[in-house]
Amino acid sequence: MTELHILVLALVQGITEFLPISSSGHLVLVPIFGGWEDQGLLMDVAVHVGTLGAVLIYFWRDIWYMIRGLLRFTKGKKDPGARLSAMVVIGTIPVIAAGYFLNKYIGPEFRTVEVIGWTTLGFGFLLYMADKMGLTIRRVEHTGIVDAILIGLAQCLALIPGTSRSGITMTAARFLGYERLDAARFSMLLSIPAILGAGTLKGLELYESGNMQLTNDAMTAAGLAFVSAFIAIAVMMAWLKRASFTPFFIYRLGLGGFLLYYAYYL
Repeated sequence: MTELHILVLALVQGITEFLPISSSGHLVLVPIFGGWEDQGLLMDVAVHVGTLGAVLIYFWRDIWYMIRGLLRFTKGKKDPGARLSAMVVIGTIPVIAAGYFLNKYIGPEFRTVEVIGWTTLGFGFLLYMADKMGLTIRRVEHTGIVDAILIGLAQCLALIPGTSRSGITMTAARFLGYERLDAARFSMLLSIPAILGAGTLKGLELYESGNMQLTNDAMTAAGLAFVSAFIAIAVMMAWLKRASFTPFFIYRLGLGGFLLYYAYYL
């Protein structure tokens, strides 16, 4: 991979991973419109790992809150931090199961401009509807087992490129009445085990390949993705304190329309 390819890949991943606009869809589009060969799932996951570092640092208070709660729970004490940890685990189980069974079905044929165009549009409209119809009365601390399962089931749809893992989980949370900032917050926490699991599996594959050039490329991309992701998270969380998801819907509307035009008429 060229340095420019790595730079573009890392920036695209970092900026889009936690915004509700689909990082996986954008990663598919990078080689198509950049004139490069597809970077492959291995490099995709490498930049995902970089973004994992960003979310761990930005939400370190929530993570410490959950860890402290678990430590108290091991001593026989009830703690809301332990409860939140349990909700994140419960919300992760559906995507693990779906990923295991659907991995052989969600292949390269789904990584196309047509699919990404339709999912970008469709789930963009769904996000807009949820944001306009959903109440703003619930916080992350109110998350129960049913909510965690429903949001986790929604996350399974992100296995289809263009859906957006963060977007579909925020959509589900908004339909359930979560405040915008809390919908984003739970989505970010839910991303940690999902990215960690995928990164671990692909990291072992990278180590076993012995391809040091690929390893160096992956480390560079991960570092750049970390920086851009941290900035993107900070900007989004600041925006959602005072505004809606409408700008993300408008972006998805424009991108989805362009991709469908490109796929069917160019």
